[in-house]
Amino acid sequence: MNIDNLTKTIKDEIKVVKERDPAARSTFEILLTYSGLHAVLVYRLSHKLYQKKLYTPARVLSQLAKLLTGIEIHPGATIGKRFFIDHGSGVVIGETTIIGDDCLLYQGVTLGGNGKDKGKRHPTLGNNVMVGCGAKVLGPFKIGDNVKIAANSVVLNEIPDNCTAVGAPARIVKRNGVRVTQDLDQIHIPDPVSQELCRQRARIDELEKQINELKSN
Repeated sequence: MNIDNLTKTIKDEIKVVKERDPAARSTFEILLTYSGLHAVLVYRLSHKLYQKKLYTPARVLSQLAKLLTGIEIHPGATIGKRFFIDHGSGVVIGETTIIGDDCLLYQGVTLGGNGKDKGKRHPTLGNNVMVGCGAKVLGPFKIGDNVKIAANSVVLNEIPDNCTAVGAPARIVKRNGVRVTQDLDQIHIPDPVSQELCRQRARIDELEKQINELKSN
């Protein structure tokens, strides 16, 4: 990445922060205090190293960013333009994750695997996707363009374009701006036990990943 490209990348990332965060007051403040911006900029560099097969330096750089920001982005992930992580603490983005342009993640989001897949293990997000705080998207499926995922949702299956998904496990509540009505009966009523098991399984997967990392160090 040459100086001109680096400068443009930084300007684009700062512009996104200003557009999406009403608390952002100045470029200087953003550069100094926004951990999400720091994590993304370090990712851009570590990803370049990863593409050149300099895997160890790339991972070292990403782990340093994790220590400094609380945000873990694997350098093997593919992330599009104007990506913004708001607040950011606890965000985890796995190695085979693909993220489109103009996406927004809030704190505590996990874009992870389900522990069963090989190769492509992590989700693919389309363009203009918003993932709310604490949400987990687990598996190698596609999240379409213009999708909104509510806070603390657990997404285990594909979501089409222009949808809003809520819950654990997540269900589509709005499609193309129109609310999706679901007539509940005694068979299809949401199961709170199943929902809690999904939450706990997501938490267990996250803890197992952290344990494996500690063992490898």
